[in-house]
Amino acid sequence: MKSIYYILFFIVFSSINAQIPAYYQTINLNLKGDALKNELATLITNTHNYELIYTPDVWNVLKDADIDPNNNQKVLLIYGWNDTDLNKNNDLSRDKNASCHTSNCENKWVREHVYPRSKGTPNLEFEGPGSDAHHLRAADYDRNNLRSNFKFIANPTFYISYSRVIQQNGTDYFYPGDQWKGDIARMIMYMYVRYGNRCQPINVGHGSTSFSTNGDMPNIFLQWNAEDPVSAHEINRNETIFAAQGNRNPFIDNPYLATSIWNGPAAENKWKNLDTNIETLDKVAVYPTCTSDFINIETNGLNNCNFVIYDCTGKIILKDATQPKINVSNFSNGVYFLKLSFNQHVKTIKFVKK
Repeated sequence: MKSIYYILFFIVFSSINAQIPAYYQTINLNLKGDALKNELATLITNTHNYELIYTPDVWNVLKDADIDPNNNQKVLLIYGWNDTDLNKNNDLSRDKNASCHTSNCENKWVREHVYPRSKGTPNLEFEGPGSDAHHLRAADYDRNNLRSNFKFIANPTFYISYSRVIQQNGTDYFYPGDQWKGDIARMIMYMYVRYGNRCQPINVGHGSTSFSTNGDMPNIFLQWNAEDPVSAHEINRNETIFAAQGNRNPFIDNPYLATSIWNGPAAENKWKNLDTNIETLDKVAVYPTCTSDFINIETNGLNNCNFVIYDCTGKIILKDATQPKINVSNFSNGVYFLKLSFNQHVKTIKFVKK
């Protein structure tokens, strides 16, 4: 019955969300870049009319915000993926009353600061940004310890989708898992817009920032926002926290707002009457998206369109390409991103070199 409710909720909310919600009526959504970011910052700050008390408010809110849509007696655990094996620290869900309030937290869930407190400038306190439920998630105790405060990193292995620590050049990083990477991106974006330089994305995301004009948003968060669409679980979280705090996460309401602010891959535009201004790039055809030798690019009459290819770490592999056929046969096998640029508009297409 609960799962049916969530399906109906998602359908109804999606229908309503085709139009720009009243919450954003004071925002000029035709703005781009910092101008749009600053207006959203003012909105979500001015409507944040109740600061949750870390204990007990946050516990109580998360029990509702992170509810499992298939079982209202459980919460979903961020970074988790499997409830069927014997390993507990990769659990996807857990009894909502199994929250940890003692020193013995084995097989219980704790409150994960997706933007780690120690990465704030200065460190985040337990009140204020440290108690903002928009970036607090239920997490398995051991999985949370494994995550530590490592920077998030792109997944270097196409065939492994789950969360794990990744070591690169002697430094530990953390991949949150395919299921959670979009959630992570939208929470980090919210924290930056809400708290400014105190919660800088570059403190928590590894890799290039080449997509954003000011170099203030790591490419991986823009990629994750586009690749992992908003889920019904995120929509429920946003509504629950909105009721508790008074403000919303704009990037859950419409992921395309991130594209308008920081460029990068074109994320889903949930507001059909919002002009995206990327129609010209829709003329460009890129194929095949899984290849061992060549990528074909047809501009269909669109002149002065440039292409840049990045790997999963954000490293530029090929820059300022203009040729209609790109030879990728010497690329290592894996996932790459082809960024199209035209008149300050940007669109990114993912392809696989096999």
